[in-house]
Amino acid sequence: MNIDENNNTEPNNNDKPEDKENQPAEALPVWDVDETKVTHLSGMYKEWFLDYASYVILERAVPYINDGLKPVQRRILHAMRRMDDGRYNKVANIIGFTMQFHPHGDASIGDALVQLGQKNLLIDCQGNWGNVFTGDRAAAARYIEARLTKFAQDVVFNPKTTEWKQSYDGRNQEPVTLPVKFPLLLAQGVEGIAVGLASKLLPHNFNELIDASTAYLNGETFELYPDFPTGGMMDASRYNDGLRGGAVKVRAKISKVDSKTLMISDIPFGRNTTSLIESILKANDKGKIKIKKIDDNTAENVEILVYLPSGASPDKTIDALYAFTDCELSISPNACVIKDKKPYFIGVSQILKENTDYTVHLLTRELEIRKGELEDSWHFSSLERIFIEHKIYQRIEECETWEAIIQTIDHGLEPFKPALRREVTRDDIAKLTELKIKRISKFDAKKADEYIASLEEEMEQIDYHLENIIPYSLNYFKRIKKAYGKNHPRMTEIRSFANIEATKVVVKNEKLYINREDGFIGTGLKKDEYVCDCSDIDDAILFYKDGRYLITKIQEKAFVGKNIIHIAVFKKNDKRTIYNAVYRDGASGNTYMKRFAVTGVTRDKEYIVTQGTEGTKLYYFSANPNGESEILKIMLKPKARIRNVVFDEDLGKLAIKGRSAMGNILTKHEIHKIVFRRKGESTLGGRKIYFEPETLRLNADSRGKFLGEFHGGDQILVVTKNGEYFQTSYDLSNHYEDNILIIEKYDPNTVWSAVYFDAEQDYYYVKRFQIEPSTKIQRFIGDHPKSHLVKMMHLNFPRLEVKFGGDDRLKEKLIVEVAEFIGVKSYKAKGKRLTTLQVAKIHELEPIVTDEPKPENDVQDENQIEEDDKNQMELEF
Repeated sequence: MNIDENNNTEPNNNDKPEDKENQPAEALPVWDVDETKVTHLSGMYKEWFLDYASYVILERAVPYINDGLKPVQRRILHAMRRMDDGRYNKVANIIGFTMQFHPHGDASIGDALVQLGQKNLLIDCQGNWGNVFTGDRAAAARYIEARLTKFAQDVVFNPKTTEWKQSYDGRNQEPVTLPVKFPLLLAQGVEGIAVGLASKLLPHNFNELIDASTAYLNGETFELYPDFPTGGMMDASRYNDGLRGGAVKVRAKISKVDSKTLMISDIPFGRNTTSLIESILKANDKGKIKIKKIDDNTAENVEILVYLPSGASPDKTIDALYAFTDCELSISPNACVIKDKKPYFIGVSQILKENTDYTVHLLTRELEIRKGELEDSWHFSSLERIFIEHKIYQRIEECETWEAIIQTIDHGLEPFKPALRREVTRDDIAKLTELKIKRISKFDAKKADEYIASLEEEMEQIDYHLENIIPYSLNYFKRIKKAYGKNHPRMTEIRSFANIEATKVVVKNEKLYINREDGFIGTGLKKDEYVCDCSDIDDAILFYKDGRYLITKIQEKAFVGKNIIHIAVFKKNDKRTIYNAVYRDGASGNTYMKRFAVTGVTRDKEYIVTQGTEGTKLYYFSANPNGESEILKIMLKPKARIRNVVFDEDLGKLAIKGRSAMGNILTKHEIHKIVFRRKGESTLGGRKIYFEPETLRLNADSRGKFLGEFHGGDQILVVTKNGEYFQTSYDLSNHYEDNILIIEKYDPNTVWSAVYFDAEQDYYYVKRFQIEPSTKIQRFIGDHPKSHLVKMMHLNFPRLEVKFGGDDRLKEKLIVEVAEFIGVKSYKAKGKRLTTLQVAKIHELEPIVTDEPKPENDVQDENQIEEDDKNQMELEF
């Protein structure tokens, strides 16, 4: 062992190992406690751990705010720039070249390179680079190739504005950060786990980032939302600018192929088709959903077909897929970046502002550097012209020393120095002496003046750009958007998601039983009384003879007590199920009747239907799932002065109140018996249905467009933008596509007027028809795929204004009274050609007649009505 001057020990490689047992004690080093520095283990851990944590944060996992890259990514791009010759390079060669700058082995470099390539922004890939949809890995590094994209070469690199540092072994130079003139961090997104913190920035859309940078430079507000390469749908209402605490819901895009088949065409970010199918099969095995089979036909695009068993609702299955599988995920962003060699948690808006400011700074530096180069060129060109035109080179022929030559040239330039832009240095004069005779002899003064003038013109332009750096930066962003923006459309659809209640969409995979004698309920009591079908996540509501009721989770077996008079699966926020109760308050109080709904209570907490007075008796109880009224036969105990001992009472006359309401007095006399006579109609009326365009879902909570009050077999009419229609029920689980033109309550008597372009005939047609009931999609504008709907109206007397174009643009506008132009026919009819002229635009005008005219006999003066009423009264008298 060697001991240095600080008394630290280190192994000596030249020492030979010896037998420790035979080694004499004198050979061991003896340390003087007074002279040795003792470091406690806790102190060593603190210092070393902080050093390690700082290294991992700064040099491994967290991206820098300036260029948006982790060190390994930056070194890969730097190596590819060094290797770039316009042709593809083997990835194995790129990895080996990058190892000059990255000290952590080839595996980390290869993985990072594949991830960069799959983002389709900086690296042009060739070969099998894997599939982000299926999760397939890339081929081996020796089989795939890559090169920098044109975008990367334009935006990422500039050696003149790059800050350099020594590589880990001191043999090479590598960039501290790359001079990226674009919000690359937000475009690519990043995820990294360091010691004590993590970073997760979601990818954003290329064009939207440029638009946001433009808005920021113009002093306007902007908002940024993620855009994922896997597509799908996203609810970013809680994005929180990408900061901690925010969340983004992402969903797969699921559509109905037919009544028994669903197709998943986009997958949530962070999942692939393999993991998504596994989650669906797992939910099916648990009984949460019911599917027949799954086919994965994914290739260039995602296509997963989900086949449903007969009787399964496709709409409810879609909701169940969102509720119980990875078809819906919640992603929590955590925007952490390195700034000034420290980690900072800042929002994506602030990151974009910093990136935009940095881009402006880099553009300014590039202009300043270019201006300096032009000034140097102008300076030497001017010196060269003076040196040659005034034949100063002839004066040095007699000079014998170098100093004499320098002084002679400097003296010859003296009269012209005031016209120069900077001082003449010794290096300038030395450079003049290097001019060759051939150049001097062929010197063209006119060309020299033109060259100097072009330099002056370019410098003026640069000065103008420096004075107007913001407009110059705006033009820069506009240029890169025009050059590269078309390759980066938005992939993820921004939507608002309706909350899916799992209990409403879960498959009823269990059966609920009750043992009334022992007071047990559960799904495992197979030999006891069957109640209903349920799921393993449902709750049960129970009512007892003494007026108590509670809600409890359905289990395999649970004790709930005896004297149960009603049990059912509880539906939260259910305002349609109405409970009827008749009870006596106390031992000798009045008898009350009440109707109430139970929309939500605390699980396993007891509530009471009555007022809770001691001696209370519950005479009658019932539950009606659609709020039907009931007529009861009331029999009182015979007593003096009671005229009607038996009478009927219609509970439908009672108002529906809260569960804690006292109710109305039925009678003050003692009741002998109550008998159910018959059930009446629902007192709740029709169900008011609304359509929320943001979520494309129906609701009964007054959100969105009011469609109407629906009863029984009423249906909803949907007319799409591509000239199709169909009807659906008003079930709240229905799913609709985003191509809806009209959605309303279906009325078979409504006359519709449609204007459409027939691509087969190349003319505009108009037709009037009544929509026939059909749950299947019906097309009413012809079968040609390029035919398109122009106008859809349901006024009685619509009017159109046709403006002509092309060769007929000078023709007078055509006014069409549609009701007079064509009669009402079938929706399958072709209709009537609107015109043979070239049409530029079709406008809908305000109708002149708003309704059918009433017969003259039905229109009477108020005085005439009063007179007729008077005569009628006299006749009756």
